[in-house]
Amino acid sequence: MYAFIEGEIAAINPAEVVINCGGVGYGISISVYTYSGIKDQKTCRLLTHLVVKEDALVLYGFSGEDERQLFRHLISVSGVGAGTARLILSSLTPDEVSEAIVSGNVGALQRVKGIGGKTAQRIIIDLKDKLGKASGFRDILGSPHNTGKEEALSALSMLGFNKVLAEKAIEKIIKEEGSSVTVEQLIKGALRIL
Repeated sequence: MYAFIEGEIAAINPAEVVINCGGVGYGISISVYTYSGIKDQKTCRLLTHLVVKEDALVLYGFSGEDERQLFRHLISVSGVGAGTARLILSSLTPDEVSEAIVSGNVGALQRVKGIGGKTAQRIIIDLKDKLGKASGFRDILGSPHNTGKEEALSALSMLGFNKVLAEKAIEKIIKEEGSSVTVEQLIKGALRIL
């Protein structure tokens, strides 16, 4: 319903910000991570997600698309509500949450207050594949030291191919054609194999 809210910060604390947008003050629930990014600003633009409850409409705000997408993934897990998702994103950065899920680190998620072993395992089971594809692509884009193999693997993962099978196909091509093969050649060759 609301994609983003932009305006002057009227009030702010680590759990909520009030943004004056066109003379209307929007109370937006935020994580500590978002708070740390906007606390010193006079104006801001927050991406939003509206949660409809029986007794309330709650608007959640995020400083970046990564955090909002992760929030949406988290609330899709059975037993994880919006409040719990915000708590997770307040305790860990979005990158730390993604890394914990992709690597299967139950302990990292359990360190968040209110997250038990079963909930942490459920989050990992439900989101590992989804975040594995997305984080692989984000890692490659953000890494200045990426290799052709990693770039090709990331691209194939983003296209929906199984990461393990894609990696085997890429390794086969490198063995056959040598390490000087380009990223494009790796992707095209892997697509023929897959």
